[in-house]
This record gives sequence, structure tokens and C-alpha cells, in this order.
Amino acid sequence: MRTLSLVSALALSVAALSAPALAQQTSANPSAAAGVHTDLPRVAHPSHYTIAITPDAANLKFSGQSSVDLEVTEATPFLTLHALDLNISAATLTPAGGTAMPVTIAMDAATQTARFTAAQPLAPGKYRLDTTYTGVINTQANGLFALDYPDKVTGKDVRGLFTQFEAPDARRFAPMFDEPIYKATFDLSTVVPATQMAVGNMPVAKEEMLEGGKKRVTFGTSPKMSSYLLFFALGDFERMAREAAPGVQVGIVAPKASGDQARFALNELAPLIPYYADYFGQPYPLPKLDNVAAPGQSQFFSAMENWGAILTFERILLDDPAITSAAARQNIVTTQAHEVAHQWFGNLVTMAWWEDLWLNEGFASWMETKATAHFHPDWFPLLGRVNGRDAAMGLDGYKTTHPIVQEIKTVDETNQAFDAITYQKGEAVISMLEAFAGETVWRDGLRAYMRDHKFANTQSKDLWQAVEKAGAPGLTAIAMDFTTKPGIPLVKVTGMTCKKGVTTLNLEQGEFSVDRKDEVTAKPQQWKVPLLVSSGSGQPVRTILDGGKATVSVNGCGPVVINAGQLGYYRSLYTPKMLQSLKTAMPTLAPVDQMGLIADNLALSASGYQPYGPAFDLLAAVPGNANPVVLGNAFGDFVGAWRTLDKDAAAQKKLAAKVAATYKPRLLALGFEPRAGESLPDADLRSTLISGFGTMGDADVVAEARRRFGMLASNPKALDGPLKTTWLNIVARNATKADWDAIQAMAAASNSAVERQFLYTLLGRAADANLAKVARDLALTDVPGKTTSAAMIVASAALHADATYDYALANRARVEALVDAQSRVTFIAGLGSNSSDPAMIEKLKAFRATVPAEAGRPVDRVIAVLTEKAKSRPMFAKGLTDWMAAKK
Repeated sequence: MRTLSLVSALALSVAALSAPALAQQTSANPSAAAGVHTDLPRVAHPSHYTIAITPDAANLKFSGQSSVDLEVTEATPFLTLHALDLNISAATLTPAGGTAMPVTIAMDAATQTARFTAAQPLAPGKYRLDTTYTGVINTQANGLFALDYPDKVTGKDVRGLFTQFEAPDARRFAPMFDEPIYKATFDLSTVVPATQMAVGNMPVAKEEMLEGGKKRVTFGTSPKMSSYLLFFALGDFERMAREAAPGVQVGIVAPKASGDQARFALNELAPLIPYYADYFGQPYPLPKLDNVAAPGQSQFFSAMENWGAILTFERILLDDPAITSAAARQNIVTTQAHEVAHQWFGNLVTMAWWEDLWLNEGFASWMETKATAHFHPDWFPLLGRVNGRDAAMGLDGYKTTHPIVQEIKTVDETNQAFDAITYQKGEAVISMLEAFAGETVWRDGLRAYMRDHKFANTQSKDLWQAVEKAGAPGLTAIAMDFTTKPGIPLVKVTGMTCKKGVTTLNLEQGEFSVDRKDEVTAKPQQWKVPLLVSSGSGQPVRTILDGGKATVSVNGCGPVVINAGQLGYYRSLYTPKMLQSLKTAMPTLAPVDQMGLIADNLALSASGYQPYGPAFDLLAAVPGNANPVVLGNAFGDFVGAWRTLDKDAAAQKKLAAKVAATYKPRLLALGFEPRAGESLPDADLRSTLISGFGTMGDADVVAEARRRFGMLASNPKALDGPLKTTWLNIVARNATKADWDAIQAMAAASNSAVERQFLYTLLGRAADANLAKVARDLALTDVPGKTTSAAMIVASAALHADATYDYALANRARVEALVDAQSRVTFIAGLGSNSSDPAMIEKLKAFRATVPAEAGRPVDRVIAVLTEKAKSRPMFAKGLTDWMAAKK
């Protein structure tokens, strides 16, 4: 699954201030798996499901029949399966070779289970459980859900159906053993309108025409897989397809009349199949892989890796030349790379329980970057790992953090596990471990892991053992440190000398923290930290910082980088003299080190480990002709700094002028218009610079945005192109009532689901408080669409956090109905995360008391961020203004 939403937003706001034998056994017989968590009695496990459903899309309900072939492994008075929002009207249990016997049904909403009890206790053996039931079709992405969207030709609203089962929502579709350890094969069939396309994990095996304009669609039998990977979709779709490998076809399934908008994604999808098959040493085991474009959105996720039928929201899959930006085109590629990686890492080999979710998500994040770097090295995707690492550290530096491998017991705890620790810290730690093992040994270990555990379940230790066996002794100890301990190592230089061209460093390992600095200084955790140290042009030196202190010698006299290549998951604290040397050398350093040094030093200064001056010096030392990704990041840091000066207009004006002196020439060189043949990073940088200068109120950029917006009156397509969203964001932020009304009219008239969602969301971004209030009121109507309204409310919170949070609480039931069940607590808490009013902390504490204890981590995180921001924001503003004064 590719997440986005408030988890990522919170991380950015923070940054701105098992043995092989066990795995095989657990897949075959979960009830015998010691150490594997489950909330079902370990007395039975499934081998095969046969599910038949008939959706009634118009009335948002469906009927179903399910047969589960299962084995009872020890005598039991009843069977317990997961079931949620299902009305099970009949059930029978048939022993192998015997006759069906009735069972009583007891539903338990609290545990999301159904208990089936026969007249006599069940002896060990094989059985079939048959059920007849009805269920609900949701309007948010939980279970089977509906999305209404405008037909691309007529503009008339049509409805598509899709499923989203991760983490625990397959139980909304049929009674199931709904945990990843319980793998089984699936046969799925459905009765649907004859004119619509049905999509499942497998190709269609048979279609039968029925009376009343209906047809029965039967899909092929799936491979053995976890229940959360089952998929079904239905709608007025079209499919563009091509062969990706012998016997494997890939396709993009999209709303009718999408046409060539699917071609870019299809052409990027096809090469991933042979690439991953070669890398993992295992062929793709299904005959097809579709990526299904869903015309809506979620506040919880952007794409889901259902085996053979990925679900991706349309705005992150289809390439519409009228609105798709350069960044969105890159996101199409990276999101697909992430989800296709899951077809192996997650689907073929699956974690035994959600505590090892990172085995899915961290590896898919790491692999998406590796694959993108393989196919598009000119996009500099490896630089993105620095931002990902920093986002993870933005959560990991607080006392509310958790280890990568975390204890998970409940549904709420599972939903909260989809965060930057699981994804971005997971990717950062994997990158570090790959560098420690070496690329070849690492890959060989992964191939052995895939070979030994395919179609089964694993735990983290199974992977470490495979890589160590491939030739990386000592890796398990490092991996265990970084996956079972929360927090961030701090590597400090306590002394440096250079004699005869050799630099000698004295290093000490502490622990970095944002909100418990005194505690970790007095008693820091210890990690085995792999280091890669460089000095000038000499070869980097690899070593392990173990036991708290180390002495490292490296050829060259500087400048010294103690995390060369930024592959280590730790903060680096230099001496003032070393920072001065790094500032001087900044224009000549590798782009990845430029980004890493700035991220580290801004965080260290914000947390009181050093003054602000050195961090701002490094940021200002990035030259105007730097790598476009580096320049865009540095510019974004300056725009964030400008925002913190919101109570000092004179200081804001001074900083804006300083930023313009460095960055405006680059924008003018790029120009306001896209250029044929330009690189994607340059195109994205243009958008970043226009957006940032628009935020800071640059007169030239704001005037250009208004000029272009005015052209729409005579030519509705005047803004079409990759900068459409950029220019309209500037207009929306500065919107008058007339501008706001014009954007609303554009949204209502659009036949594009993606454009309509974007335009309605823009309405919430107005700086004018009255217009933002009108947008929030509009969000609570049916006008924007069921999955767009939440995005409008989030947009309003960016500039009106306090008013939006209060509004959401005052309308809590209505607002929560607009959000996926997985993220309702996170959603409400996140609305307050941009507040600068200390009163918000007390409001959030009161809200925290209204949610279950196990669901409260997202609230605790926002409280921790705001508590620290109340202390650090004034110091940041003073440090920035003092630095500007010193540079006069």
C-alpha cells in the first residue's frame, strides 16, 4: 500500500521545525505457529474460499454466498471467523465425506467475528463452512465501496465499485480468517450488469449471460494468498493492455473514454515485471497484472497492491495532459514501482502478522526507489531517500515514536502502523543494510529468502538469516538494533586532526531527540552504527561504531562527511570548524550530501544541539545553479522559514528578498512556460519555484497567476498543461469572492474526476477566512463528492487550523463519515497540527480522552509536535532574524 494523507503531512510538519521451517509451518498450519499473533482461536485454518456476490450498486448493498474449505486441528465446540457489517442469514458445516449439518450463528461486533456452533463439538478433520449473507457497500474506501464520478464524455454521474481490504477489511466482504497468516486460494464469481466490466485478481475464466441484462462472471482460481489481497471492481471501464513477459499480460483499467491517458502508466508498468522477476529470482506467478484507476481519493492511502489487480486512484495513475504536472508524472512511476514490488515482497512472501508490516512497506518503498533509479536515473530518485529519512526522523525523534517492528494487538493499532516509521525509516534502514552487505550479497540473500518462503509467511529474522548466509556476517545484530529499538543515533565528532594527508576523527555515539534531550544525553541507547566516512577526494572508509566511541582515519584533509552518501540512519553533529569547512565546500559536494547535511543541521539546530547560524549558512551555501532536486529542497526550506516569520512582516520581506536574489534568476532562466525536451526535474523545479514565490507573495509571480487566470474567461483551456495546478493554487490562496465563485463553477462543469476533485479542494485553500468557512460548509454537502469533501477540510486547515479543527469537532459525526474508518482519529487530530495557538494542545488532550486508548497514538503525536513547536518556533524565528542581521 502506498500511503499519503495526514501521516505524511504530520511527518513533514515535524521535520519543518522467524526461521525458514517456522515460516513454512505457519503457512500450512497457523494454529501451530508459536509466537505468531492472532485474534482468532488457533483451532482451524482455511485452504480455499469460493465466494459469489451480487452487488446492488444503486442501493449500496450486496448479497453473497461463501464456502470455506478448512481444517480443524484440535477439537473445538465452535468455529470463529471474522465478519463485519455482514448479516449472515444461514450457515451449514459439512465434514469431509459427510452430510451438511446446521450451525447457530453468533455475531460479535466488538471483536468483528462470527461464531458458528454445531450441535456437537467438532473433531479434528476437514470441513466446509457454507454461509449466505448480505453486506453494505460503503462510500469510503473500506471493504466493498462505491465511487461516483462524472462520465468523461457526458459529464453525467456514474458509479464504480472497488474493494479495499488492507489491513482488516476483507471481513466486510465475506466471513473469513482475515489475518495475513491464514493463506488460502480463492474462487470468486459475481452477477453484474452485462454492459459493465468486472475485474478480479485473476483473468476471467468464464462469462455467462443471464436474464434481465445480467451476466455471471467467474474468475480463475487465485494462488495461495492472504485475505487482504483479494480484489473486486465493477464499472463502466476500458482496458489497455500489452505483454510484459512470456505468459504475463499487464493492463491499465480505467473509466471509459480515458483513452491515451493510460498509455504512460502502461508503458512504465510493463518493464517492471521482468525487472523484479530478475532481481528477486522468481517469475511473476500470475497470468496478468492490472492496475485499476479509481476516480476518487482516500485520506489513508493512494494505491493498494492487490495481487494481480492493483488499485490506484486515478489522479496518481492516468496522465491527463490538461492537468498532470511533472511531479504527478513522476508519482505515477514511483507509485507503480512500489505496488508492483509488493507483488513479490508482500504478496508472494507475506509477513506473518502486522508487527512485521515493514517487511511489506519498507521494502516496497526501498524497491520503488531502486527501480525508478534503474529506469529513470536522470530524475535523481536516490536523492528522495534523504527526504524520506528526514520525514521518518521527524516522527522518530519524539517520545511518541515506536520501533519499526512493533507490538500490534488490535485493529486500531494495525491501522496506525502505516506511518513514516514503517515506510521511510524502513527504507532508510534497508538502504543502510544493503550498503553494509554490498549490493550483490544483499540481492543474493533476498533471492534465497524469496525462494525459500514463496507462498508462505515470514518474520523479520528470516530475512536477516538469509542475507547473513549469503555473505554478510554481523548483519543480524545491526538489523535487530535498528528495527527493534525506537529512536535515532547521534554520531558526534569530538576531535579531528589531519597529519600527512590523513584525517583522524574521534567519534562518540549518543541519541538524538526532540522532546527528551536531557534524558537521552544522560543515558542514550546504543546501536551498532555502520559508518561511511569521506574526507576530500580520498576513498570513503567503512567502519562500525560499536560501544559508544570510535577512532576513524581516512585519507584526505577535508571537508569531512561522516555519513557519506547519506546511507546511514543517524544524525551527524560536527564541530564548528568542520561546519565552516563544509559551508565553503558546499557547492562542490555530492548532491546527496548537500541535502543530507542541510536536513541534519536544521534538525540539530531546531532541537538545541547547536546554534541556528551554521544550519542557515549551509542552506544559503547551496548555489543557484545546483542540482534541480537539491535546489528545490533548499528553496522549500527557505519558504518554510518564511512561514515561521508570520508575526514579523518586515523580517518576512527581508528574507523573501534574500531568497529572490538566489532563486529568482533560476526561475527566470527556466521561464514560466514548459519547454519541449526539458528534463522532468527541471520541469518540477519550475513548478516548485513558482509555487514558493507565489506563497511568499512575489509580485511578479502573483501577477502572472492572475493574468493567466483571467484568460479563462475567454478560453476555458487557457491554463491546460503541467502548470495548471500550480497557477490555480496561487490564485486560490489569494482568491476574492469572484475568484472563488469562478473556481467553484469550473469544478461543477468539469467532466474530469481528477480536475473536479482538485478544483473543489482548491476552494478550501483560500487565505480569506470567510471563504474558507464557506468551503467547509460546502464540504458537508453532497456537491463535491463523498471522497473529495475531506480533502477540502484538510486544505482549509493549512491556513486556518484552529477554525477548521473547531468546525470538525462541532460536526464530528458528519466529518468522520467523510473519511476512511482507518484514519478518522488521525484525520481530526491532524487538522490541528498547523496551529500556533497553545490552546490547541488542551483541545487535543480533551479529544484524546474521547478515543480508545489503543487508537490515540496519532493524537499524542500532534500534541507532542505542538508542545515542542510552542518552545522552538520563537527560537527559530529569533535565530533566523539574527542570522539575517549578521549577514547584512
